[in-house]
Amino acid sequence: MTRLHELFDTQGQSPWLDNLKREYLTGGELARRVTQGVRGVTSNPTIFQKAISGGDAYDEQFRSVLRTHTVEDAYWELVIDDIVNALDILRGVHQDSGGADGFVSLEVAPGLAADTAGTIAAARRLHERIARPNLMVKIPATSESVPAIHEMVAEGRNINVTLIFSLDRYADVIEAYLSGLERCGDGTGDLSSVHSVASFFVSRVDTEVDRRLDAIGTPEALGLRGKAAVAQARLAYQLFLDRFSGPRWDALAGRGANRQRPLWASTSTKNPDYPDLLYVDSLIGPDTVNTLPDATIDGFLDHGVVARTVDADPDADRKVLDDLASVGVDLDEVARTIEAEGVASFVKSFDELLTALHDKAGAVAG
Repeated sequence: MTRLHELFDTQGQSPWLDNLKREYLTGGELARRVTQGVRGVTSNPTIFQKAISGGDAYDEQFRSVLRTHTVEDAYWELVIDDIVNALDILRGVHQDSGGADGFVSLEVAPGLAADTAGTIAAARRLHERIARPNLMVKIPATSESVPAIHEMVAEGRNINVTLIFSLDRYADVIEAYLSGLERCGDGTGDLSSVHSVASFFVSRVDTEVDRRLDAIGTPEALGLRGKAAVAQARLAYQLFLDRFSGPRWDALAGRGANRQRPLWASTSTKNPDYPDLLYVDSLIGPDTVNTLPDATIDGFLDHGVVARTVDADPDADRKVLDDLASVGVDLDEVARTIEAEGVASFVKSFDELLTALHDKAGAVAG
């Protein structure tokens, strides 16, 4: 048994791999990670940009599908092929967990982040095309996409809500999920097959908050560096506990509904002065997911501490946020900034990949 197995068995947290590329599927790396205790996989446009542009593993398939597809359609053929193969590898986890785990996530095109109708259509299309019970389609938590989350849940589709950076937006996401469940099956059907996670981003919060604290420069401000992200994520967990309890939730649970688990994303430590597992060891608790890049998984397997920490001291976490406000850090403004940066980063990766594929297509044609 590894620390990843222990993490799930004793603390109820599911470790997912935050990476996917063709070599992981053909070379057995993903299967090896599953034997180590990985229980799911997430992907995003940046991950696929690095995977497809970083070598020749996709070239043969790309040349083949290019005969009958546009470059952008060929991209989706490559990506969906990887997702389907990953779904096959995680199928055993999905079955053994009674459908509660073993998910693989695929994101809609990032350029749709401000397009509600386009996001709905794209998410529906991916679900209908792949049609696997352990698929989750990723929808960003932009204000324009929150209604799409509601609509997809109402249709009974599994959704991974990504790019959540604030408690207020997380509350909107929870409401979209709950109200979607209430509509699902005409308000009367069984809800047990509907699953969702809400991906609350962590390290990016500290990166932006620390930049502002450094600019303020007072001893009080500098003493708060490296504290914002964990405190806010822990308070998100308190919000999760509150919203998934009480009469409204009990009515949905009576129809077989599953809680929308908080998922801690962006959990690699960006600041080398901070512990490498700061965003893992500090956020362990039941009914949660942590998505881990390869280096963070290896670090946790080597020296991670398996202990419940996510709700150790909510009052202390609230004080951190109060102290940040008192020194002049506006977390709502921080969230707006990094949400815009997150969407722009994924759009940039997607565009760069399509440019690289157009160049390859030109070379093939030549």
